[in-house]
Amino acid sequence: MLKKSNIIVVTLGIALFTFLPNCKKGAATATLASDAASRVYIAPGEKDEVYAFLSGGFSGQMSVYGIPSARLFKIIPVFSVFPENGYGFDEETKDMLKTTHGYVPWDDSHHVEASMTDGKQDGRWMFLNANNTPRLARIDLKSFETKEILEIPNTAGNHASPFATENTEYLMAATRFSVPVPQSNVSIDSFSKGGFKGTVTMVKVDKNSGRLSIELQVLVPGFNYDLSHCGKKKSHDWCFFSSYNSEQAHKMLEVGASKKDKDFILAFNWVRAKECKDQGKAYNFGGEYVNNFKDENKPAVSTKLSGVKMLNPKDCPGMMYYMPTPKSPHGTDVDSTGEYIVGGGKLASVIPVHSFSKMMEVKDKKEHHSTEIEGIPVLKYESTLAGEVQKPCLGPLHTEFDGQGYAYTSCFVSSEVVKWKLGTWEVVQHLPAYYSVGHLSIVGGSSTEPYGKYLIAMNKITKDRYLPVGMELPQSAQLYDISSGKAELLSDFPTVGEPHYSQMIPAKLIMDKTAKLFPLEENKHPYATKSENDAKIVKLGNTTHIYMTAIRSHFKPDIIEARTGETLYFHVTNLEQDYDIPHGFAIGGAPNMTNLLIMPGETRTFKWVAPKPGIYPFYCTDFCSALHQEMQQYIRVSP
Repeated sequence: MLKKSNIIVVTLGIALFTFLPNCKKGAATATLASDAASRVYIAPGEKDEVYAFLSGGFSGQMSVYGIPSARLFKIIPVFSVFPENGYGFDEETKDMLKTTHGYVPWDDSHHVEASMTDGKQDGRWMFLNANNTPRLARIDLKSFETKEILEIPNTAGNHASPFATENTEYLMAATRFSVPVPQSNVSIDSFSKGGFKGTVTMVKVDKNSGRLSIELQVLVPGFNYDLSHCGKKKSHDWCFFSSYNSEQAHKMLEVGASKKDKDFILAFNWVRAKECKDQGKAYNFGGEYVNNFKDENKPAVSTKLSGVKMLNPKDCPGMMYYMPTPKSPHGTDVDSTGEYIVGGGKLASVIPVHSFSKMMEVKDKKEHHSTEIEGIPVLKYESTLAGEVQKPCLGPLHTEFDGQGYAYTSCFVSSEVVKWKLGTWEVVQHLPAYYSVGHLSIVGGSSTEPYGKYLIAMNKITKDRYLPVGMELPQSAQLYDISSGKAELLSDFPTVGEPHYSQMIPAKLIMDKTAKLFPLEENKHPYATKSENDAKIVKLGNTTHIYMTAIRSHFKPDIIEARTGETLYFHVTNLEQDYDIPHGFAIGGAPNMTNLLIMPGETRTFKWVAPKPGIYPFYCTDFCSALHQEMQQYIRVSP
């Protein structure tokens, strides 16, 4: 006899063969462009049109690609240590990975969000979430470096984040894995009795500095909150969160969390929430968390914080509403006009589209309420429905918009992207994706001003797409040109980690603002050495500070004497003031440190405890000149 979990798989398999012929009827299919090679080719010395920032999934990092070439330009270390440049190891960056759980050198990064002004990408910052140990990060797009990481208390599974309001006033973060709030040792069975909760966290973003702080948390029923987006224009005051497992199952979720025909999209009025907080309706609540901040060319500072303001929905009427949405929704996406709110039900046979205008019209009329859950009214499905895309595909997940009246939805089970018309809900094209596509990205597709032209599908499985490299194959991204009436496939390329989401930004918004070096005269690092004449060794008991300089092609001081057990701090300043001339620093056999990559004008610190007596080489690891090999010296360790 088949188990219940297997019945779902078999049912989906049968549906794939019976349903697909109907869902593709009358719609065109995207094919490989006949001139694809020339359209992705970037000649030597030429530059790409677009930056693509992809989350790294289980790598914990963010990767940067050029589009249309699909060339990998950079991996930005965020939540995981990075031996390539020493991130998370050296004295300047190790505190970036501090949490209330201690030093956590890894995480699972899912969603990328670009900063916006008036709903348009402004090229200032990129934000990234950490799913495992709940955190948000801010990446500065001048330096392409992680500048701040904020831990989120009173939550678990920080998946529904870091989605920004229209002017980046706030980033939103919601709970995926509901837990007791506050944490306590209770029976897991109490989940089904309402003993587990979630929170929606409003993270304030300083409009000038970008600094992050927790403004408010809202206690919500213990569902699994998933991909979300905030409103635009007419829906500016609202954010929308998909949620599943309204059954509050805690065993075999593939069965227990899939029983109901509909789960919910949570509509959250963040302006109203702030108003209730200012009126004193939020109460003091516990929760410890850490804020890590790295100022320009200075060591990171980690600050432990305690307590938040918590708000209960019943104390703030008009703040939250549930909109029923079929079935086990993953994505919630808002079109560029702010009118249409699209749900992506993983097990749904339709793509439901809610109308913001209808929601506003009926939200406070009792006849349009079906029930209430912990102070949150549940609106009737038909009352907010703008329309349904009928039989679009199997496993719809996430939708992006091109600004020309079309939406594109990823379909995991049928391995495709469907293009459909807003307003008529007609499917006009199927774009095959190989295989099992998760999320999509259109240039500016989640903003009020989509730039269109390119779409990336981020696929989970590659199988026969690339040369085999053992049992694990890279995830794949596929690039489509959507600038004309019919989308065409241009290329596919392997990715770093498992990207879940991406933001694509026109290169012109960023490329001319990027930093090229740290001016030496502005270096405020406490251990900076701005001239070889100032290089020195300072011994303080069993600790030694080496104020070292690096320039093509030598270090100063260049001979170091130490004793076994002595702690040495090599504060290395790169004296170069030329673009793209970093220097490396590494010590042979150092057990707890990787090499450092030190940018022009930057100071970074290598901590080393002198081991057993002997001679230990140190050298530059980044090829910097014709005499790079000569950029080496020795440490003598005596008993």
